[in-house]
Amino acid sequence: MRRRTLLLSASAAVAGGLAVKTGVASASERTVLSSTSASTLAPREVTPYHPSASHPPAAVRQVARRDYSFARDGRALPTQVWAPVGPGPYPLVLFSHGLRSQPDDYASLLARWAQAGFVVAAPRYPHTALGTSQYTAYDLVDQPEDASEVITRMLERDEESIDASRIAAAGHSGGAITTSGLFSAHRDDRLKAGILIAGTDFLGTPFTGPAAAMLLVHGRRDTSVKYDAARTVYAAIPWSRSLLTITDGGHQITGGELPAVAGTTAAFLRWSFYGGEPALAGPAALGGVATLEDELTAAAAPAR
Repeated sequence: MRRRTLLLSASAAVAGGLAVKTGVASASERTVLSSTSASTLAPREVTPYHPSASHPPAAVRQVARRDYSFARDGRALPTQVWAPVGPGPYPLVLFSHGLRSQPDDYASLLARWAQAGFVVAAPRYPHTALGTSQYTAYDLVDQPEDASEVITRMLERDEESIDASRIAAAGHSGGAITTSGLFSAHRDDRLKAGILIAGTDFLGTPFTGPAAAMLLVHGRRDTSVKYDAARTVYAAIPWSRSLLTITDGGHQITGGELPAVAGTTAAFLRWSFYGGEPALAGPAALGGVATLEDELTAAAAPAR
């Protein structure tokens, strides 16, 4: 059995994660990953996102695993699903893996989201997943449309168990760039919330569309996607936003950081879907590994 970190397998880490080395990456790959060092997005005024107040389904005692075979225009998108066992309906979270990674590498986090009451669908992207024979980082430009297709197919496949009015997207590393694309160049208006873990913007494209809630999770010592780039992206989010900074964190989230990351992200999703008072501060303080900036319920704020 392979030993895994929370958010990137050991084999994927050896493969280089998001690192782009001169002379190895193509010009197109360097273009799509150019924001990993510095984002060019401008600060934006904040328009608050207002969740639809409601009561979540009953507590989840069991999580089921399913595998679906989806595709878009000949692009195979095998999708792993972690789902609460219960009457539902439950919100849907679309999760995008990082470069040279795969959904299973994130199971520790995704299973916790399912336990918190969310259906999690994680597609394996055809040209950026671990072990693909035709790897290219530039395929990130096509992944937002893949992600939207998986959302559509999940709503068709699990119509009775998914609440179609409560959908979010999340991702790590290259998957977080994919997620940024879903809120910018390839805006999916069905999304109410987004989580960017160790991510940055999508081809320098500003966020657009209806207000949504956004949470960034980033390690201050990340050398693959610079922390300063994430802070620029954070200031450019024009809606309710929050930033969880892992004080000594790198590009991957380690086991010691898992309670804070899993708890904070689950609390964020719960508020984004059901409203009430955000309860991020408690889980963010677990283990003393992170600090939290919370502008989820702040009144409209000017650009910084």
